[in-house]
Amino acid sequence: MSFRTETRAWLEANCPEGCRGPGEAPGGGTKAPMTADQRLWLERAAERGFTVPAWPAEYGGAGLEREEHLILLEEMRRIQAPAPVAGMGTAMIGPTLLEFGTAEQKARHLPKIARGEVWWCQGYSEPSAGSDLASLRTRATDKGDHFVIDGQKIWTTGAQFADWIFCLVRTDAEAPKHQGISFVLFSMHQSGVTVKPIRLISGASPFCETFLDGAVARKDDLIGGLNKGWTVAKRLLQHERSGIGALIAGGNREVGPDPTELAKAHVGEREGRISDPWLRDDVARQRMDTHAFRLTQRRVAEESAAGTPGAATSIFKYYGASLAKRRSELQVSILGTRGVAGEDAWVDAGTADMTRAWLAGKARSIAGGSNEVQLNIIAKRVLGLPD
Repeated sequence: MSFRTETRAWLEANCPEGCRGPGEAPGGGTKAPMTADQRLWLERAAERGFTVPAWPAEYGGAGLEREEHLILLEEMRRIQAPAPVAGMGTAMIGPTLLEFGTAEQKARHLPKIARGEVWWCQGYSEPSAGSDLASLRTRATDKGDHFVIDGQKIWTTGAQFADWIFCLVRTDAEAPKHQGISFVLFSMHQSGVTVKPIRLISGASPFCETFLDGAVARKDDLIGGLNKGWTVAKRLLQHERSGIGALIAGGNREVGPDPTELAKAHVGEREGRISDPWLRDDVARQRMDTHAFRLTQRRVAEESAAGTPGAATSIFKYYGASLAKRRSELQVSILGTRGVAGEDAWVDAGTADMTRAWLAGKARSIAGGSNEVQLNIIAKRVLGLPD
């Protein structure tokens, strides 16, 4: 039996119907809500190693070769199967630990990520250190076998659900700002951590303020060495910005129905095509650009020996953010006044989700590094243009 045939049969038998279709994949962890179908899918996939298919089996993966991994992704998309677990664990800190972690750190953290037992969040930005991240002030005081951490982080995505955080801290106030930073991991389940969600215009609170007042990080959760965190932090951002982590995890799922079907339902169709020629052109352009973007992500993932390219990931971040915003704007424009109605006028959950996604999408060109930052990186490190 071929790998494709075997994988197709396994997916059909094990991915619950309640999980298939558009929507976000769950993040796992101990605090975030999950449906019974999502929990079942996570358990079955984790047992098979399909939560992180390319990771070594010793860390909970399936150890798939690249060609097998891509076949798995194709078969998942064929039935609209979601990633069994998604988020910063599988797409960001996991790949970073595989590269920079010690054997003990990998053994302690990676299997829990693979099983979806831990929701991770990111402690990078601060009120006075956003785009100039290296100006961060959160400090870690050496206490022998652990650090005591004091400071504040902001825009901490999913912190209210997080079990652990990977965090940038200053460990040498006298060193040049890029050289006095360390990268540490620590539990969010401790008295020194306070989380306050930030309500956005969409009505959701994906971002949070995180206050650290005597939080404790073990010395054996220092990643990459003392005062060497900037190198680790940059590599993690490349995993985040590439979008390849989501691609590889099977997490490239979109909110709401496909614009083609949405347009046919709300605007009308003639001979199987969207009746409005202008809208038909907009939808076709969006579909082509999305397909080309995913093919490019996949090609780069196949060609990159390390799995994630370097500064070129900023191209993916910049274009991916713009593409996602265009999609949500297209959905809302198809719905007309229904698409921009307030909460009291929403007539169904699907419309509400699309409107919220449109509102939340305004942050896509800022979160994870603004478009301006990405263009600077592209100009300097990809194109080699002078300052």
